[in-house]
Parts: sequence; structure tokens; C-alpha cells
Amino acid sequence: MKGRSIYPGIHSIQKKILIASKAIGALLILSYIFSAKLPVSSDVSLSIWALFVAGLILAVDFLMNRFISVPIAGLVETAGKMADLDFSSPCGVDAHDEFGTLAASLNVMAENLQKTLKELEEANGQLEADVEQKRLLLAERKQLVDHLSHEMKTPLGIIRAYAEGLQDEEDEAGKQRYAEIIIGETQRMNNLITALLDLSALETGAAGLAFSRFDFVEFLETVAGRLLIDMPAADFELKYELPGHKVFVCTDKLRMEQVLDNLIINARKNVRPGGVMKLCLREENDLLHFSLYDQGRTIPEEELGKIFEKFYRGSTSPCSGSGLGLAIVAQVLSMQQLSYGVRNHSDGVEFYFSIPIVR
Repeated sequence: MKGRSIYPGIHSIQKKILIASKAIGALLILSYIFSAKLPVSSDVSLSIWALFVAGLILAVDFLMNRFISVPIAGLVETAGKMADLDFSSPCGVDAHDEFGTLAASLNVMAENLQKTLKELEEANGQLEADVEQKRLLLAERKQLVDHLSHEMKTPLGIIRAYAEGLQDEEDEAGKQRYAEIIIGETQRMNNLITALLDLSALETGAAGLAFSRFDFVEFLETVAGRLLIDMPAADFELKYELPGHKVFVCTDKLRMEQVLDNLIINARKNVRPGGVMKLCLREENDLLHFSLYDQGRTIPEEELGKIFEKFYRGSTSPCSGSGLGLAIVAQVLSMQQLSYGVRNHSDGVEFYFSIPIVR
């Protein structure tokens, strides 16, 4: 549309028709005079003039079709497509007249409408995503409240019962026992709230990751030693298969210690008396594969996909614990885009994850 005047000029349809009509009139008059002066009979001269008029009519029809009918057809076709919200084919009319101006205006309008529709679709998609996210957040919040109510009900009931018993207890040993139970249940609630706040900070991004390079073999030996080897009277057999050399990774050391703590504590709770717990680190394709196997009851297949969910306790799991340890494991590993999972063996369960090796 740029550079085209909307006012009538020499190239306007009005001027073209006016000039064409005057030219045709002049040609008709001149051709009649010319044919009348030919040295032939009047019938022959009239026939010649009639043939000229017929040719002139055909020429005018051709020009009218080219300069008026064809542009109008193109404009109508484009307008029809636009009415059906099809902006894929711009109008191809290219003329220095009102038709060209209209075609340029249609193309600009189609471009603007297409851009507006795209923005509306994106806004609508974002709105739908926001609504869905809000719905999920509300559902998650309700689920969280339900879980917390359920988790808090038992320790609060125990605390109340033993506090009432403490009031009526006269024996000092009994009072001490009641006080220890109350303190233990209070600590249990504190651990639950602390783990929940930590998981929430990870999920919302309030807690980030601080990456550093370190030897994962020595790191695992230190963590496992603290949790397993130094345990008095451990009723299981510890096995391990680790590389004999240093293997460096780049990750958040504190968070990975949290991951190992939760996995090892979970395995320690579930390994059967006299059973085997096996730690394994294996290098393959620039990845360090960690696995932790505990010999005991397997996880029902229908529960494998839920094992990393908040507050989820399987039918074969012990009742102790916050139900958040494996959820924190999944969140920390997911934040680093590390693959992880759990699988059943014939006589136990194996948790695993993989982490890139840094040379």
C-alpha cells in the first residue's frame, strides 16, 4: 500500500475508462470516415467498417477482462480466503490503480490479522497453561494439606496421650519414659516439616544448586561409611563394588550427599535381617552408574511408578519416616537432568542413577 495514492490520477480506473471511451469514440468516427472514402461500393465499405468495429469490440473486451475482470476475480478470491481465515496466499494483483491499492490493503490487513490471530492463539495457549497450572497447584495444595493432616494426626495424638499420662504419673521412671516419647514424636514432626520445606524450596526454585568438581568414589565411601560401616550390630551384610581410581563429577556435593543419605537410609530400613546390601559404581560411556541393592521384599509392580511421590509409602515399606526422602532424591536428580529409577530383582530392590564423568 505504501507509495500508492488513493486519489484519482492518470492510472486510476476512472481515468482509464474515460480515456478509453474517448479513444474508442474517436476510432469509430475516424474508421467510419476512412471506410466511406474508400473507392468501393457503400456495401463493401460498410462491411469493412463492421469488421473493424467487431475487432475493436474484441480488443476492448480483452482489455476490460485483463484490467478489470481479472483483478476483480483475484480480489474476490483473496477476500473469500480471508473470510475463511486463510492468510496463506497474498493477493497477486499488481497494478497502479484502485485495484492495486485495494490488493495492497488486503495484503496488509491479512498480515496484520494473521499476526493478531497468532498472538491471540499464543495468549490463549498461555492462559490455558496458566489455568491448568493453577488447577494443578490447587490440587497439589489440597493433597499436601490432606497428607500433612494425616501425618500430623498420629504424633499429635501420641503427644497428647502421653502428656495426659505424664500429669497422672507419679513414678519418676514412668515420667522419664513419657517425656522421651513426647520428645521423640516432637522431633518426628520437626523432621517432617524440615523435609517438606526443603522439598518445597527445591520444587519452586528457591533453593538452587552449587556445582563443584569432586571425586565421587571417595565421596560415596565417606557417606556410606558414616551411615553403614560405623553402625553397631548391623544385621545385614554390606558389599560394594567401586572403581580402584578416582572418578570426578561436577554436581552439587551437599545435595548429592542428601540423595545418598536418603537412598542408603531407605535401603537400611528395607533390607531383611541377615540380608545383603550392595553399593556399586560402574563406568560406561562417560557416565558413572550408581546402584544400591537391598535384599528383601520387592515392590509391587503397580507401586513402582509412585515410589518417588511425596508422602508415598508402599504396602511393603515400614511406617517410620516422613515419606519425603525419595521425593527429595527425585527432585534433586531431576533438577540436574540425571536419569534415575528403581527396579525389582527376584529377591530385592535396586535404586540407581547415572551422572556424567568429568575428565
